[in-house]
Amino acid sequence: MNTVGGAAEGAVEMVRKYKAWEGSNKFCLGGRFIFGPDVRSIFLTVFLIVAPAAVFCLFIARKLLDDFSGDWGIAVLVVFIVKTVFVLVLLLLTSGRDPGIIPRNAQPPEPETYDNSMELGSGQTPRLPRTKDVIVNGATVKVKYCDTCMLYRPPRCSHCSICDNCVERFDHHCPWVGQCIGLRNYRFFYMFVFSTMLLALYVHGFCWVYIVKIKNSKNYSIWKAMTKTPASIALIIYTFLGLWFVGGLSIFHFYLIATNQTTYENFRYQYSRRGNPYNRGMIGNFMDIFCGSIPKSKNDFRAKVQRKQPTMPSHSVGASFDSTTLAVSKSLQGKSVWDEANDRALAIGSNRVTLSSNGDSVTEYQQYL
Repeated sequence: MNTVGGAAEGAVEMVRKYKAWEGSNKFCLGGRFIFGPDVRSIFLTVFLIVAPAAVFCLFIARKLLDDFSGDWGIAVLVVFIVKTVFVLVLLLLTSGRDPGIIPRNAQPPEPETYDNSMELGSGQTPRLPRTKDVIVNGATVKVKYCDTCMLYRPPRCSHCSICDNCVERFDHHCPWVGQCIGLRNYRFFYMFVFSTMLLALYVHGFCWVYIVKIKNSKNYSIWKAMTKTPASIALIIYTFLGLWFVGGLSIFHFYLIATNQTTYENFRYQYSRRGNPYNRGMIGNFMDIFCGSIPKSKNDFRAKVQRKQPTMPSHSVGASFDSTTLAVSKSLQGKSVWDEANDRALAIGSNRVTLSSNGDSVTEYQQYL
């Protein structure tokens, strides 16, 4: 075998999967954390949390240490620090984990099997349908083919144009956390938003407590007491504005959880006009989000994979498949589009499948490739 510079010609280059990743994601600590391409926005979010927290500790909580009897003053400061750290941890859990990315196919699925009685005209070849029908709790749901990932998306999955990935139970791409919100991080996203709202209420309330204490100790009017603590005024205004955002977001997502919808579905579909096949009742819906187990990621970003070599452009939906493409795709016969771990796979060649009540795990396959 010929060698060039000590390396064998034609040797297969093996790299960590995150280094050969085809999406737009950014990775940290050797693929242990995955972020969206707008990961820098996290620093702004952290600043918007930490900066007012520092002001509260220095100018409000520190002064309250002497104003409360016993250990109550220390408790106010300790509870605030714990709540702030908790919010920051939830932010990291939301933005730094796989939201539910479905691995791409290396090859497009095999075209539909046509009835032998159907005669194709000259030059005609089988074509992939753009959608397939899936039965969810007795309701027909159409799943679309993704040209980029070369797979039929499972129900509630969508392709994020920012991260360039298909994400399970796609809710939206959040620029504040720099990550898609999907099946594996929605729970932490809601906890982050709700906890941030509680933190803002905590700061807002104790700023007023400090103003009242100044008023009572100096026998000032409420307005004069406010002028003695400009930090309290600034935090009251800041948290009031923030509560409109995180409070409104918390209420909106509470409604989505109660009705088992995603933000994407709420804006795109009108479940008020037709039944929502994923709705399991308010208690069941909340149990799904907060009590159900989070499925294992379908991607091992630290696994060794072969670096993908440049290939000819793949055929998209509706494009003709030549004999070479058909021969290659036949070798994939019987395989699913993505990893079947946790019983969440959906056969790419099925014309019609039936899903269980939560619309996630497949319980019946009627036809394979």
